[in-house]
Amino acid sequence: MQPFHLAIPVHDLGAARRFYGELLGCSEGRSSTDWVDFDFFGHQLVAHLDPSARPAAHHNQVDGHAVPVPHFGIVLEWRAWQELAARLRAAGVSFVIEPGIRFAGQVGEQATMFFRDASGNALEFKAFKDPARLFAR
Repeated sequence: MQPFHLAIPVHDLGAARRFYGELLGCSEGRSSTDWVDFDFFGHQLVAHLDPSARPAAHHNQVDGHAVPVPHFGIVLEWRAWQELAARLRAAGVSFVIEPGIRFAGQVGEQATMFFRDASGNALEFKAFKDPARLFAR
């Protein structure tokens, strides 16, 4: 699989470094005074400074939850997802959608959680007990 590249706006690079680097454990790559690269689980995430960055307020209903749009994230292995959920809870992260199981008993059953970074960008982290079910219909 080829890594994706995603550039996001952040209002404070220091806060982005604490969130992505310290909390999520993403190593830092190149940077300047206006941006910083992170190794986002093998993908390139670039936080670009935009002091006026504001979170989007739109939501769509998915399995009874108001899912923030836009959002991005990663599909983790089941155990890594559980460990991250526990670490985020211990750090006092406020969840948009608490860690839990979505589409229980269905083809797309998955563990999922939503939260925001320090600039309000919405993230979703998910996991499948059977990774082959990622695109199952």
